[in-house]
Amino acid sequence: MRMLWILVLTCLMPTLAVASPIRLKDLVEFDGVRGNDLVGYGLVVGLNGTGDGLRNSPFTEEIMTNILERLGVNVTGERFRPNNVAAVLVTAVLPPFSRVGSQIDVTVSAIGDSKSLLGGTLIMTPLKAADGQIYAVSQGTVLAGGASAEGDAASLVTGVPTSGIIPSGARVEREIEFDLASIGTLRLALRDPDFTTALRIESELNRSFGRAVAVMRDSGTVEVDVGATRAASTAHAIGRLENILVEPERKARIVIDQRSGTIVMGDDVRLSRVAVSQGNLTIKVEEAPLVVQPNPFADGETVVVPRTDVALEEDGVSLAEVPESTTLSEVVAGLNALGVSPRDMIDILKSLKAAGALHAEFVIR
Repeated sequence: MRMLWILVLTCLMPTLAVASPIRLKDLVEFDGVRGNDLVGYGLVVGLNGTGDGLRNSPFTEEIMTNILERLGVNVTGERFRPNNVAAVLVTAVLPPFSRVGSQIDVTVSAIGDSKSLLGGTLIMTPLKAADGQIYAVSQGTVLAGGASAEGDAASLVTGVPTSGIIPSGARVEREIEFDLASIGTLRLALRDPDFTTALRIESELNRSFGRAVAVMRDSGTVEVDVGATRAASTAHAIGRLENILVEPERKARIVIDQRSGTIVMGDDVRLSRVAVSQGNLTIKVEEAPLVVQPNPFADGETVVVPRTDVALEEDGVSLAEVPESTTLSEVVAGLNALGVSPRDMIDILKSLKAAGALHAEFVIR
């Protein structure tokens, strides 16, 4: 049975079929409606002997000393070597319009030589934004997604035990000042800039409101006059805008993951008529050393005589014609007719692109 070499994310549709309309909220970002990244440096305690080695991670001892001194415990000059603590970086995203007292999820990642954060508890850690201000405070039990086991001669690690999450693990302590109601012109930023898509967004918004409310500025920006929408506020206007359906236009694109050999093709990929020949060169080297011993009671020594057998094989196919294709199903059928492996197919697609026979954007990961 031929190996399945291509993963197609879109359904195979007839040539005249059109893409399904998508909500505007899934195509654009609204100006000002964005999150903010937070980061903090903290300590996870309560680990089962899988914490940092303080000799290799002196910063863990420093933060542990600072925490204890803030709690009224003087450890200056003391030498302690616990193995149940780990220094971590805590990251989170502060959602737009978050209010004081609301809770957000955080991610905890070890920065020392800790082997696992499983079962640990994050001690109260301030989270700062790019302006240096504290916007949230995090604390709670770490949920690690992996496990590790180690013996004298072997070890086993599953997943990533040195990273975990704390659901609702941070509480917002400061709000970001942003007056949404003061915005008179709302900009819509397309996640995938395209002139055709931007023009369709402009047309659909004007049609939906029955008047000129939107103007396309470039391939990635559409401006909306909030006053022209006659909405009660900017928030009301966004609430109506984000559910309007728009049919996006997508570029013909092929995405290749060279590590796994995965090939993903979009529905708009087209192929010109071309002939392809592909072959594999295989070299086999076999070692069969021969041991030569002297005769009994003879004056000599045992030696090893090397013997090497080298063979070269070239497997290939003659020129195969790939017909011109106007639909994705025809492209898949034409390439499958070559009968090659996924790794070889990646090389063929690159060569087709270089020859000008493949009409699509190439994305290699």
